[in-house]
Amino acid sequence: MKRKWDDKKVLILGLSKSGISAAKYLNSKGADCYLSEFKPLKEEDKEQVKELESLGIKVETGKHSEEFINESYIAITSPGIAPKSEIFLRLKEKNIPVIGEVELAYLEANSPFIAITGTNGKTTTTYLTSHILSSEYNAPVCGNIGIPPTSLIEQNPDYLVCEVSSFQLASAPLFKPQIACFLTFTPDHIDWHGGIDKYFEAKISMFKDNKQPAYAIFSGADKKIYEFSQTYTGEKYIYAKELEQNCCYIKNNAIYFKRKKEEEIIKLNEISLIGEHNYQNIMCAIVIAKLTGISNEHIKERVSSFKSVEHRIEYVATIQGKDFYNDSKATNPEAAFVAIKSFPNKKLTLIAGGRDKNTDLTEFCREYINKYVSTVILIGEATDRFKENMQKNGFNNIIVSNSLEEAIDKSLTLDTQVVLLSPACASYDMFKSYEHRGEVFKEYVKSKLQ
Repeated sequence: MKRKWDDKKVLILGLSKSGISAAKYLNSKGADCYLSEFKPLKEEDKEQVKELESLGIKVETGKHSEEFINESYIAITSPGIAPKSEIFLRLKEKNIPVIGEVELAYLEANSPFIAITGTNGKTTTTYLTSHILSSEYNAPVCGNIGIPPTSLIEQNPDYLVCEVSSFQLASAPLFKPQIACFLTFTPDHIDWHGGIDKYFEAKISMFKDNKQPAYAIFSGADKKIYEFSQTYTGEKYIYAKELEQNCCYIKNNAIYFKRKKEEEIIKLNEISLIGEHNYQNIMCAIVIAKLTGISNEHIKERVSSFKSVEHRIEYVATIQGKDFYNDSKATNPEAAFVAIKSFPNKKLTLIAGGRDKNTDLTEFCREYINKYVSTVILIGEATDRFKENMQKNGFNNIIVSNSLEEAIDKSLTLDTQVVLLSPACASYDMFKSYEHRGEVFKEYVKSKLQ
């Protein structure tokens, strides 16, 4: 239910897209907004700050001052601020409630949410779902993909197709989407949450107790998620596993949906996306489409016309007979697994490395590098640990490069069919973001076409 914001002091934490959007929305509703960014002001943010201040929003950088905090009615946090941060302790001492921007949008919106979460796969599934639903509805994407839902709620769309991270769910105690999907679960963000169990608890918070959605959708291919689904008491649908009812699965080289009857939706050779993981993303999106009343004809047309999302096994170019793919979004080994497996029976060169998340590399090296990769080119801070683990697991065809551009140059000298950037690491040692890393990769590869 919408609140009355007139003259209420609201603290917004973080000069992020979500923070800026929340500030603008609440300011338009009459709230007295104080936006506080702990990091020093960056040159590229100065114009944004001027715009906010011109709207009457107070902005401070380099601190969280008592002036901004005191007597706040509520605080809206950016998803990147960890629960153990000092600012949250200060707010708790002052009894100031804290929610995230997704929670704010949910409480203010008239539109139902379709929420999609998972360690990997959620961005492709979010975009694909929106692409299918947009054949009959106004169903924009939002959330963790960089489009804050508060920037869309005034448009009153039919659905908000929202990618939600564990960070966002941790600050959304009341969030109850109409449809909630849980795709994959592997270790990630463990330090932020304070343990893998707390990470899992954040993911399943959408399905607990009085927050159960109208429809829950779970992966039947992920053992931990499927086990949880068997304890879930609400209406549920399982994909990637054939059951007696309420499921979506592959058989006879086609994707089927089964509720009261079995229906063939699309043949696999009619799908442009590559990889088993993408078939799973498609099955989840098909379940959502069926639950929202999209016709089979529209589902088939939209799935077949959907192209790979940027930075996710994105075809870039073919140079000297080598196909270059950008999978910069693979910021952990588990995400890189699915990309590596997407090129069976091809001579594959992998460009990996970056800022190390210090996850266990045993499975990465033994089950994926050894079985699917011909050559690995390493870049970034993680080089030494990745090289050591690969050699320990019997893989020695390793090249070390000082930059991404140098790695691309070296790949062109190799006898290979596919060159895949799937770093299995964060990007912040050499780039602003995984998007920046992917753009640099694409631009340099394309420069070789000239």
